[in-house]
Amino acid sequence: MITLASIIERFGADYLAQYPQCASHVQRQALAAMQRCRTTLAPRMLAQCTDCGDQKMVPHSCGHRNCPHCQAHESQSWIERQTTRLVPSNYFLLTFTLPSELRTLVWQHQRVAYTALMDCAWQTLRVFSANHKQLQGTPGAMAVLHTHSRQLEFHPHVHVLMPAAALDANKGLWRSMRRSNKGGDYLFSHKALAKVFRAKFLAALREQGLTPPANLPQVWVVDCKSVGSGHKAIIYLGRYLYRGVIQEKDILRCDGNNVTYRWRDSKTKRLTSRTVSGAQFLRLVMHVLPKGFRRARNFGFLHPNSKRLIALLKLLVFKRPSGIATPSATSDTTPRAQWTCACCAGAMRVLRRRILPSTNAPPPQRSGSTTNQ
Repeated sequence: MITLASIIERFGADYLAQYPQCASHVQRQALAAMQRCRTTLAPRMLAQCTDCGDQKMVPHSCGHRNCPHCQAHESQSWIERQTTRLVPSNYFLLTFTLPSELRTLVWQHQRVAYTALMDCAWQTLRVFSANHKQLQGTPGAMAVLHTHSRQLEFHPHVHVLMPAAALDANKGLWRSMRRSNKGGDYLFSHKALAKVFRAKFLAALREQGLTPPANLPQVWVVDCKSVGSGHKAIIYLGRYLYRGVIQEKDILRCDGNNVTYRWRDSKTKRLTSRTVSGAQFLRLVMHVLPKGFRRARNFGFLHPNSKRLIALLKLLVFKRPSGIATPSATSDTTPRAQWTCACCAGAMRVLRRRILPSTNAPPPQRSGSTTNQ
């Protein structure tokens, strides 16, 4: 298997030279972290078996949220936490997408634009829920920011998973939407959502002193589709929340100056390959968010700070006399996998961490190569 670290080692300098506008401090940090992840150049830790006493020096993982080798446990924990917050209602996955004419401005002001994108999407849904004759309350939602398309091009959009229900805290009422008379599942008009979202987002940019381009389209795109109980949608969102934007199994070839990777076309559902230069490939996969920016956020009665609303929700919904059982939001997640000894399968205990590598350490070695597969 071709590793991302080996591609960074080969084409990292070319990427920084050809795309200096992408070479921000967080970009350089991500490159360096993923290049030395679990190599001999990384800090090491000393572990000892609690049964046989065998000791082993192991290089640290980088722990970067864009690394395809790290954050597996964190991704699974997020999925389990969000699953415990599912309510007994039909769920919808809404996608708010920014037009291509805004991408240059968004790239230059990422923190402001990403924050406005997520907040305006939530405020739009909040207004529609408050004005809906069947809901008339505050909804709950979990939003995940994505900055790339399936082809890995820059394509900022936000996915919002929302139940067709709302909580009226003033009256202590929980309201769910009934199925449409036409027999299908329907939440809000996607055209009306797009109009309100467009107005809110452009107003938010102007409040921050940013001037949107004059050639913006009048019609924006908001997609809304039913996803049943919401469990599969959470798994889908969690898959892209951590561990980078591409899996190493999708890197097919690295020959000379080019890299070939594959992705699944959303229209045909078929795997399609693409060959680009090594420097361009690194530009495509380095979707690094501003430092400290939270890609996933909960809103409404699902916000962690809404303790009173959550307590009321549990009283009204989670403890129904009809016997509907919903897991508690405080349920424990799956513990981290146990590190076992290679000799006797006993539990390993870490004695020391962050041991600096020796200055005469050999070049970093990883599994896989950069030859044709």
